[in-house]
Amino acid sequence: MLHSRLRPLPRHHHPSTPTTSAPAPEFQNEDADCEFDESPEDLFGTFLPHLFPDDAPSFHGDPGQHLLYSSPRYGDLNIMVPSYPSSSQQRPEADSSVNQVDEGRRLFAHFLWSAAMVVAGAVEEADTPTAPGETETEAQRENRELWRIKGESVLELGAGAALPSVVCALANASRVVATDHPSSPALSGAIAFNVEYNLARRSPTVVKAVSVYPHQWGLLDDSFSTANKGAFTRIVAADCYWMRAQHENLVRTMQWFLSPGGKVWVVSGFHTGRAIVAGFFETALENGFVIERIYERDLIARSEDDGEIRREWAPIREGEGTENQRRWCVIAVLKRRGE
Repeated sequence: MLHSRLRPLPRHHHPSTPTTSAPAPEFQNEDADCEFDESPEDLFGTFLPHLFPDDAPSFHGDPGQHLLYSSPRYGDLNIMVPSYPSSSQQRPEADSSVNQVDEGRRLFAHFLWSAAMVVAGAVEEADTPTAPGETETEAQRENRELWRIKGESVLELGAGAALPSVVCALANASRVVATDHPSSPALSGAIAFNVEYNLARRSPTVVKAVSVYPHQWGLLDDSFSTANKGAFTRIVAADCYWMRAQHENLVRTMQWFLSPGGKVWVVSGFHTGRAIVAGFFETALENGFVIERIYERDLIARSEDDGEIRREWAPIREGEGTENQRRWCVIAVLKRRGE
């Protein structure tokens, strides 16, 4: 199971780690108010999580906590969760009319999100050589083609703890740039720690391939944006979709930075419901993208041969309760129309 790779490190190893937990995000699930004509089978499916309470959390860790991500390919990775913003962290140059602390907290960067673990695990598996004498299955070949990152230039949007950026660097991407909103607490040390601690001790060359920049979606006239238009062959956007008002800005950013022939990896849980995720895909299609591939993946169970359990993407899945949504995520690949 994906989440079994993660465990907290002892707090005494990191004296600065806060001892209190952050409140869980209070997301509005847009599917919760929908009314469906539910069949007995649908109702049974809705209550399966209560009968078999496998937990599939959407996020992990507390602000400032260090988590051990156990990677079969790259060994143990020490991932620092961004600290919960406090008033002492407001930047002197920030606009005084905006409460930067509240802005930072609303970004929900102070967790490690499950969608980031999906990307990291998939990139790692694609970079893992087939064992001697083992025959690669068609599904494995397909996954390797989908997630192979060696030699690609990678931009991560809404990076938070930036686990996908760290793993992409270990998988020999030619360049990796982790970005988050200028108000994000992740830019106050967590991303820098995760990159330096996990990469510098392995290879100076690898760590030099990674950089970190603030970026506000849709604002493309700053020096970073103008210098990197069309510079990335892969864009990672994991759990970035709960703000419906930002969908168009997010798509503008993707279009701006994507190189000709490049692809965008969209990965999202359903903690805000299916409707808002489906709304993002509609916005992307209206603004020059096509969906090359899309499916849903079970975050808990694996098949008998240890492969992923998948099903077709459905923007509306009648009879699905919010509990059922937690164990699934949607994975999509976007490319520009006409390419």
